[in-house]
Amino acid sequence: MVSDHEGALHATNTGIDNRKFGMWVLIASECFLFGTLIANYLVNRARGLSGPKAQEIYEIDITTLSTFDLLMSSVAMVLALHGCQNRDVGKFRFWTGIVVLGGVIFLGFQYYEFSHFVHNGLGLTTSIFGSSFYLLTGCHGLHVLAGVLWMSTILATSFVRGDKWFPDVPLEVAGLYWHFVDVVWIVIFTVVYLFVYI
Repeated sequence: MVSDHEGALHATNTGIDNRKFGMWVLIASECFLFGTLIANYLVNRARGLSGPKAQEIYEIDITTLSTFDLLMSSVAMVLALHGCQNRDVGKFRFWTGIVVLGGVIFLGFQYYEFSHFVHNGLGLTTSIFGSSFYLLTGCHGLHVLAGVLWMSTILATSFVRGDKWFPDVPLEVAGLYWHFVDVVWIVIFTVVYLFVYI
């Protein structure tokens, strides 16, 4: 539970904790960023004059597996917040660790995919298709990395601060960010990978 003193420190005129409000503002601005990157990709996906095309290098089974991993990390985030709010330090730490692990696994899949694409001739400067692909998916990967570092910090802090530290609002704010990153990936997966087969 948030103490009266802490609640007063983070109160806003809207009645929403300013940390949550700030995250919603960030998410709104990130929607513009990813909307622009997705539009750029859609315009340029068929304009590659050199190098392989999407149909030639995509491995949809690998990308589907990484998508499932990221979605399951969102489930783990919900369970981590539930454990935190119920003052169950074991569940809070376990599920927070699973969120971190899910993010790391996703990044491993992305590293494998990028390495595979480069090996098959699609580099950042190979074509405008390659540039727009790496810009979009790489930007998302950086967001996942930021989320992994953020959740790792919360997990490490819980061990430093002891079994009585339950960061309800900070974890909820981190959860908003993590769920947003997952939703963005669903859109990217659909637009970038699935539209190729339509």
